[in-house]
Amino acid sequence: MRVSIVLPAHDEEANIRESIEQATRTAERLLAEHEIVVVDDGSADRTAAIVREIADRDPRVRLVRHEENRGYGEALRSGFLAAEMDYIFLTDADLQFDMDELELLLPYVGTVDVIAGYRKHRQDPFVRKLCAWGWNLIVRVLFWVPVRDIDCAFKLFERRILDDIRIGSVGNMVSTELMVRVGRRGASVVEVPVTHKPRRAGRSQGATPKVIARALVELVRMRRELASLDGAPR
Repeated sequence: MRVSIVLPAHDEEANIRESIEQATRTAERLLAEHEIVVVDDGSADRTAAIVREIADRDPRVRLVRHEENRGYGEALRSGFLAAEMDYIFLTDADLQFDMDELELLLPYVGTVDVIAGYRKHRQDPFVRKLCAWGWNLIVRVLFWVPVRDIDCAFKLFERRILDDIRIGSVGNMVSTELMVRVGRRGASVVEVPVTHKPRRAGRSQGATPKVIARALVELVRMRRELASLDGAPR
């Protein structure tokens, strides 16, 4: 099995080395062939420099660098476009997931198009949990989503599924848009419970007013776009 592991990262200097090491160990144990694509989304710290150091020693590690911060959606898009293997595994570089639990997803390979993790017990601060609850409520009122944990960053895709999906979001709305479009395309999805761990270092960007405002704007845009498609003659 050939898998591209995509790791979006922004200011993850304290986590990125261990994140790559964990991904490498897991991939060497479970996969026939792999690559690790780290997308540095305009970090102001040494994230990119650390990735370059590792890539110089291991050609399976590649850096995709955004000179300025473009947002989580653009980081995912860049990672998906750079990925070269048959399957794409998405997780974040913040060490909040156990890479070894990729093994839990592999039994479903070849039977469904998308294998999506969901967090058994979400280990986030109360405010972030509250924002996530409100976001999930809004999204489920507006769209049909084929998963219970929309923004869980622990998913394995058949590459062909992502090749056929156009993503317009640049911010944190991207996880929602991706799964909504996967569902509308009729792709098959199975969910697997995974472990979620507290962030040990660095700072989450997901619940800032700027990020939330951009996600809401993108939510309205996608709602209008999908409504126009539903009303278009076939």
